[in-house]
Parts: sequence; structure tokens; C-alpha cells
Amino acid sequence: MRETHLLRRHPANPILTAADFPRPVNSVFNAGAVKHNGQYLLLTRVEDLTGSSCLWLARSDDGIHFTPDPEPALVPEPERPFEDVAPLSLEDPRITPLDGTYYITYVIYSPYGCVTALARTDDFQRYERLGVITLPDNKDVVLFPERINGRYAKLDRPLTRPPGVGDIWISFSDDLLNWGDPRPVMRPRLCKWDSYKIGAGAPPIKTPHGWLEIYHGVRETAAGLLYRLGAVLLDLEEPWRVVGRANEAILSPLYPEDFTGNVGNAVFTCGAILEDNGELKVYYGAADQVMCLATAPLEEIVACCLNGEKSCK
Repeated sequence: MRETHLLRRHPANPILTAADFPRPVNSVFNAGAVKHNGQYLLLTRVEDLTGSSCLWLARSDDGIHFTPDPEPALVPEPERPFEDVAPLSLEDPRITPLDGTYYITYVIYSPYGCVTALARTDDFQRYERLGVITLPDNKDVVLFPERINGRYAKLDRPLTRPPGVGDIWISFSDDLLNWGDPRPVMRPRLCKWDSYKIGAGAPPIKTPHGWLEIYHGVRETAAGLLYRLGAVLLDLEEPWRVVGRANEAILSPLYPEDFTGNVGNAVFTCGAILEDNGELKVYYGAADQVMCLATAPLEEIVACCLNGEKSCK
């Protein structure tokens, strides 16, 4: 099958499946991604046979062939500082290197709805849970990898408009736990591939032209919701301002693994790794069932943004 999108799928897809884990699980998808000490790491969302999800690390020397750790990294924990939200499931982690450590934002599914929590690690062996950093319903939280004008910054997706429609917002913090000064960044576009809701995917990547954000967009179809990936550039100093936004999706469901799973018609990313040669590796969940990989030169994705819309608010 001929690839028609900017991101090119790897021929080894899917690169990680439920069968790769040391005990029976239902699915693996939506992984945060990072390189640490020369090793590729995917902090995956793994749904067990009860239907609840935990976060499970898989490691690779080549970025393609991954081996999961013997046990999960993080599981639902009802003790402090999470006793008030009584977490039922941990989902969709993102990893950001920041201030010499790795910060992990992840979704807690609770009786009150979805909130986002923060953890950190130095070695991907021990993890410290720091607290809840959003109100419900808010997810798709990514941290910027450096401070903006002296403050930490995050993108998120509060469900601000019913029914379940979400825009991307930015907010700021002095300590990573208490957030304020929220501003809208961009919203869905009428009659486009991202017309229903949008949300941040991988943590922003700094380029000379702006912060590159690989995001997901959703469109309502007769067959249900269709999830695709897009790209946008945000201003380096004022990241609530859109520099350029690609008109076309850079990855769409196309192959069998994108349609057969817990949520069909879906490609969804939580992590990307920029190689020294300029290749961007985008790790994505397909149909909420398996992990896959697609790549493209960073300069091509940036050009796609710059040739697109200049203002999307």
C-alpha cells in the first residue's frame, strides 16, 4: 500500500503488541518516548484484562525492537497525593526532559472524570509521584522542555465546549504543580480533518522557526470518530501564538492495524524523538491496540507548517 502522508510508516509495524509483555494484557498503546543514555524508551499505556490501564516501560537499542520491563512502572495508587481522586486507571503518558530530570504527565481516570498528574524520574527505575495538576475534564498535557520567560509552560486540552469538544490551551507555573495565566492557543477548524476536537500529542520540539507540536485532531464521520495527526509551529517567545499550522493531516488511519482494535479509525501519539540526523521518529498507538512508528525529516514537517495557516485562533 502506498503511503500518502508526510509521516512514513516503518515496515516493521506494529513494533510492540500485547503478545510482547511478560504477562497477559489486552493492549499496548499511546506511549511517551525519550532517549536516555543512548537507549530508546517507551513508557506505554497497557490495558490489562480487567480493563484498567497502567504505565509500563519498554526498552530498545535501535528504536524499533522493544522489550518490556518485567513489571509496570506506575500503577493506580490510592494513597497521597491521589486519595481524593481515587484513580481507577493511568493513561497516555508524555515524557519531557526538563531541569536535568524527566517529568511525566499522565492521565488519571477517576470517578470525577479525567485529570492529569505529574511524576518524575532520573533513571527510569524509580519514580516519584508529585501530584494532580489539572481540574477535570482535562488531558493531553505536555510540558515544554525549557522555561518560557522564566516560567514553566504546558499545553493542555480542557473540555471547554460541549459535547466533549476541546481546544488546546497554554498555562504557566513557577513550581510545576500550581498553574495559572491560561490562554487559548488554537481550536478545531470547521470542515477540516481536525474539525471536532484537538489535543497536544508529543511534547513540543524546539526548532529555529518555533516550537513544533505534533497534535491529534478528530473528525466526526458516519462511522464514528476519526483520529489523525497534525503539526503546528508555535512562537518561541509567545507560544500561545501560532506561527504556522499544516493544512493537511501528516498521518491518518490507513493500514489494517489502524482499524482493528479497541478504538478503530485511530492513530494517536504521546511521544516523538528527534535524531541527530534530523529524522523525527513519531511513536503512535494504532486503534488503541498496538504501538507503531512513523518517520519524516524534521525540516519537511516544519515546511508543511510554514506553508499552511498563519493564524488559527
